[in-house]
Amino acid sequence: MPEATGKQWYLIQCKPRQDMRALEHLERQGYQCLLPMHQVERLQKGKLQQLSEPLFPGYLFIHLDRVDDNWLPIRSTRGVNQIVSFGGRPTPVPSTVIDELSNRESKAAPALVAGDRVQINDPSLRQVEAIFLEMNGDERVLLLLKLLQREVAVEIPIGSIEKV
Repeated sequence: MPEATGKQWYLIQCKPRQDMRALEHLERQGYQCLLPMHQVERLQKGKLQQLSEPLFPGYLFIHLDRVDDNWLPIRSTRGVNQIVSFGGRPTPVPSTVIDELSNRESKAAPALVAGDRVQINDPSLRQVEAIFLEMNGDERVLLLLKLLQREVAVEIPIGSIEKV
C-alpha cells in the first residue's frame, strides 16, 4: 500500500488534565491543532457558573502531513502523551468528523435539570434530600420535599443546595 501524502488530521492523547498545555506548546511549534470545547453550567460555591471545557477531555486533533511534517518533536512536547495509533501506525481521523466539530454550535448544558436529586445544606433543613423542580429566578430554586408523608414544594436560595 503506498504511503498517504497530503495533510490529514490525527488524534493526540494528552497527559491527564494537560489538554490546554499540549495545545499551547504544539501551536508554539507551528502545528495546526483543534481542541473542541463546549460550554457547561456547574454549581460551584453556591452559584451557577458557565465554564468552557474540552469536548473530549484528554485528547486533541493535529493536522499533519505524513511525509513533509516532522513528527519527532510531538511526543516530547509538554502535555502530550502519544499519537493515537492502531497496529503501530497513526490513524487519520476522517475530515468529515473535523468539519462537524469545527462547525457545531455549543449550548451550555444545565447544571440542574428537573428530577435531579439534591441535598439541602440550609441550617433549618440540614442534610435533607429533595428533588429539583426548576429555577425560580437567578438566585432561587424550587424543590420537592417529602415531609410527614406528604410532598411539599419549597423555594430556597441556590447556594443552599448541592447536587447528589
